[in-house]
Amino acid sequence: MSVFPYLVACWILLVGVYGMVTSRNLIHAVGCLAVTQSSTYVLLLAVGYRRGGTAPVFSDAPADARVVDPVVQALTLTDVVVGATVTALLLALIIQVRKRHGTVDPDELSDLKG
Repeated sequence: MSVFPYLVACWILLVGVYGMVTSRNLIHAVGCLAVTQSSTYVLLLAVGYRRGGTAPVFSDAPADARVVDPVVQALTLTDVVVGATVTALLLALIIQVRKRHGTVDPDELSDLKG
């Protein structure tokens, strides 16, 4: 079992978190959040991968064939859909913040501090 996909997922996570922490623009922060979430795609696919495995279509596969886990693939697809929805919602909220306050810089949004 290779540790490389897990290291790649960790690296992508750290790059995304670093971008969110250092961001001075809300749109950039949402993009970094999307990068951070893409690390979960790599992690889920690494967990479900089986060396020598085939697609999980059982109609033409022999009974002893190694197949990849279809549940992990379904979770990854669900993760992609949820990530796209969250990104769209956050971008819509940023548009409303820009309309009301005239900026997307989080430091200049003093009206939102409480």
